[in-house]
Amino acid sequence: MGRWGRQSPVLEPPDPQPPPIPPRTFMRQSSITKIGNMLNTAININGTKKPQSNGEASWCFSQIKGALDDDVTDADIISCVEFNHDGELLATGDKGGRVVIFQRDPASKTSNPRRGEYNVYSTFQSHEPEFDYLKSLEIEEKINKIRWLHQKNPVHFLLSTNDKTVKLWKVSERDKSFEGYNTKEENGLIRDPQNVTALRVPSVKQVPLMVEASPRRTFANAHTYHINSISVNSDQETFLSADDLRINLWHLEVVNQSYNIVDIKPTNMEELTEVITAAEFHPTECNVFVYSSSKGTIRLCDMRSAALCDRHSKQFEEPENPTNRSFFSEIISSISDVKLSNSGRYMISRDYLSIKVWDLHMETKPIETYPVHEYLRAKLCSLYENDCIFDKFECCWNGKDSSIMTGSYNNFFRVFDRNSKKDVTLEASRDIIKPKTVLKPRKVCTGGKRKKDEISVDCLDFNKKILHTAWHPEENIIAVAATNNLFIFQDKF
Repeated sequence: MGRWGRQSPVLEPPDPQPPPIPPRTFMRQSSITKIGNMLNTAININGTKKPQSNGEASWCFSQIKGALDDDVTDADIISCVEFNHDGELLATGDKGGRVVIFQRDPASKTSNPRRGEYNVYSTFQSHEPEFDYLKSLEIEEKINKIRWLHQKNPVHFLLSTNDKTVKLWKVSERDKSFEGYNTKEENGLIRDPQNVTALRVPSVKQVPLMVEASPRRTFANAHTYHINSISVNSDQETFLSADDLRINLWHLEVVNQSYNIVDIKPTNMEELTEVITAAEFHPTECNVFVYSSSKGTIRLCDMRSAALCDRHSKQFEEPENPTNRSFFSEIISSISDVKLSNSGRYMISRDYLSIKVWDLHMETKPIETYPVHEYLRAKLCSLYENDCIFDKFECCWNGKDSSIMTGSYNNFFRVFDRNSKKDVTLEASRDIIKPKTVLKPRKVCTGGKRKKDEISVDCLDFNKKILHTAWHPEENIIAVAATNNLFIFQDKF
């Protein structure tokens, strides 16, 4: 593994004999689990089949997950959403360090029309709050990212991370138990070998289905700054973790060392001009990855050209329009998320006001630019004062790379169709959680006379924001995180 880069030893030596990991984890109750079966209640959509023009989707409500109380604790706020590679599972992480996994309802796949309905599959406590006594720093339990590994057998694996530690989790099912051991009693106590006088054949007993989540690996002590990204390589053996100034490469079987492949930390921290904001591996080329920065640039690195990727192979950057230059230019040009397309030919980047599509063969400018909420350009001063200008919106592709999605304020989210060049603004609202409810496009009025269906830009609620979204890899099913609620929408057939 030395060819990957310089070895980055852990900052603190691991314990010689780490404590044994319990087979199961227990978690604190949250609003996303405390209502039990209510979470699994899906509102069925039995609308009539209706042809769509130009292949555009008309979105309708499918489900809402989480308590509908107005009293929301900070720990219940959803901090990441991620489908697995076939869309059968959907995972969410929250600020309380919990991971909730939903499983596709088998009946919803065979119904006509197909429905996007998910039931609670497993819930576990992934991270706990910690305290760094050397730096007098509190480490939050908030789940920053979740990434699934490709499924190779009935067991599922996923990576979850908070600010400092990445964990590999195994999620498995168990519906059988074994009885009649020779060396231990039924209660698990070891029998005295002197009392074993006869040989017994263990028997298999059917038990109710149980889903167990157990930690398999813990990758810790390798990041000085907060982890903002993790990405599993296409070889399914390595993954990267990125913080503000460094990117490390890990092997899934090695927990006590990683390799530093990018380091942009200056010798003198007073000369610091940019930080890393997001990083991701190429979906098919295991040697290629990209990372974005707060200066609005995206760098593509090839690990075949050099073990240390401090020098990039390509740099994607759009020259700034002088007419839009302002005090906030540097802040709003910072890229909060970057995602490579499923084909590996394109990528999207999200800055504060827009989302851009890049061709990996053209570095000079994006091939498509979509304004997300241009009407906020006139309100940047007030957004700076309330810190909203530093919000980090994520973006995602659909399975065919023909549409992209990202979030906005007032629980609005935007869907852009790359083929028709049409876009739509939709709202994740509790007012729409009724059977067969089709989402109506929303419009924002910037001044003058306001039409009936429009909302004034001055009436937008900046405390309600869609930061995290996910798109089913094969179907038109989307998951949108709105505070402590997870909305699931589907294409209206």
